[in-house]
Amino acid sequence: MTSIVRVRRAAAGESLAGVAAIQAASFYRAWGIDAMARELRENPVARLFLLEEIPGRVIGFCACWIVAGELHINSLAIAPDARRRGHARRLLTEVFALAVAEGAQAATLEVRRSNVPAVALYESLGFAVEGVRPDYYEQPREDALILWHHRLGAIRG
Repeated sequence: MTSIVRVRRAAAGESLAGVAAIQAASFYRAWGIDAMARELRENPVARLFLLEEIPGRVIGFCACWIVAGELHINSLAIAPDARRRGHARRLLTEVFALAVAEGAQAATLEVRRSNVPAVALYESLGFAVEGVRPDYYEQPREDALILWHHRLGAIRG
């Protein structure tokens, strides 16, 4: 049975428990619910997009900023039991379309050098490695690759 999946922008003030659970399962140093809520409430460039299975289970998210014509992807994760099914690609392509509608022309993000599946996904969407942040990540200590896409409107899933 195929579930219905949708992407939507989270509203300031709504429960972020699903996002917090995915972050805790995905990252060494996850943001807490209070920090995420404050970011949405107080930062006018902050966006949080949710990937939900209908009727509302959050299976992924993309936390980002849209500023000065650029989409800055700060955090993206898919729930462990929903990975390897194309959900990240779907989430990203919809986020890109929404960002373009808000005036974004380019996108950037950082990713662990060892995260080969993520790097392959981003490169398949037209991103290229344009820099390295040595020893950026902890647990384990690792370089971050800085990826850019300079023609965001050209991305087509």
